[in-house]
Amino acid sequence: MVKAPVLFLSSERTLPNIALGNILLIAMKLGEKLTHLRMLEGHARGLGREMTQAEVARAVREEHEGQISQSYLSQLESGSRRHMTSNTRLLLARLFKVHPGHLVDDLEDMPAPRVRPRRELDDKLDLWLIEGSEDFADDRQLSAALLDIAKHPHSRECLMLLGSIVQNREFIDRLIEAFVAHPQPSRKKRRG
Repeated sequence: MVKAPVLFLSSERTLPNIALGNILLIAMKLGEKLTHLRMLEGHARGLGREMTQAEVARAVREEHEGQISQSYLSQLESGSRRHMTSNTRLLLARLFKVHPGHLVDDLEDMPAPRVRPRRELDDKLDLWLIEGSEDFADDRQLSAALLDIAKHPHSRECLMLLGSIVQNREFIDRLIEAFVAHPQPSRKKRRG
């Protein structure tokens, strides 16, 4: 019998880690994600059950000073409403502590992209990264990181690897803590 991994919420409570064991391996619709997030959030809050849609609406109102109705959540979960406003996406992302980009249908339902030669895709990606580096020139570390990825011979794979890493929220949180706890020393420029 295979045991599901366990997510530790505190020293006293644990929650089966359903997301890492199953959810990330399949494409999900927005409604399915919201249902799973309500279940996880209910257990994380110590309810021992999923949060109801009404409880989610109340939590958004009381904790994030936003407004989402239970009927709107029901429409999103049932699929009768396929898209949400950016404000709603941001409020739900804050409540469920996920990236707003998670609250969309997964790519399985997207139309097939136009097939391009690999080099053309790589060049377009590298140009996009370089432009991003220029756009964020005020944040030297971010700008340098974007340039480093653009210069790497496998920049596409680097970004795909990063994407798979950030899906594991606990892992990325530990990496960020380690990175912030030990910031990179700044290099002093020589004058001469």
